[in-house]
Amino acid sequence: MDTNAMFKIGYGLYVLTAAENGKDNGCIVNTFQQVTSDPLRVCVCVNKANYTCGMIERTGVFNVSVIDESASFQLFRHFGFQSGKEVDKFAADIDAPRCANGVRAINSSTNAVICARVVQKIDLGTHLMFIADVTDAVIKSALETATYSYYQRVIKPKPAKAPAKKGWRCLICGYFYEGETLPADFICPLCKHPASDFERVQ
Repeated sequence: MDTNAMFKIGYGLYVLTAAENGKDNGCIVNTFQQVTSDPLRVCVCVNKANYTCGMIERTGVFNVSVIDESASFQLFRHFGFQSGKEVDKFAADIDAPRCANGVRAINSSTNAVICARVVQKIDLGTHLMFIADVTDAVIKSALETATYSYYQRVIKPKPAKAPAKKGWRCLICGYFYEGETLPADFICPLCKHPASDFERVQ
């Protein structure tokens, strides 16, 4: 089975934000969609290892900022390659006003914001799926939504030169693991993706 087929699915990219006890946090997700129109409901899947996941599980409230094609790699690096357990992602000067639900939303390089309240949680093993009622939604620009394939082709920096040594390269963030064998349970230290998202480099 070629699991790279999963990369052909037309994912969008989003900043998922939450707030709890005076702390704000956010992470990058690509599994978010509308599931019903009446009531208006959405669902989002989040890795349990993400600090944002626990915040949503405890508070039941989240926002999704839809990333558009004007986004730079810095947005993905900031919200996707570091953990809110160790870093205050909103300590920097980020244009992220608080919405009526008390959760921040990202203003820069996004074309819409959707605010939601959880009505159901489903445990998927490594991830939790939150099904939620939409409590507010705002269109911010007419720019196209950045898809996962657009991120790979345009936004993600290209390696200047292939590594001289043999090893494994993360297809998500480009992290290089040196060695003949990649452990089956290896997790990328930068983007937290599993060994299945690595390719062999000869």
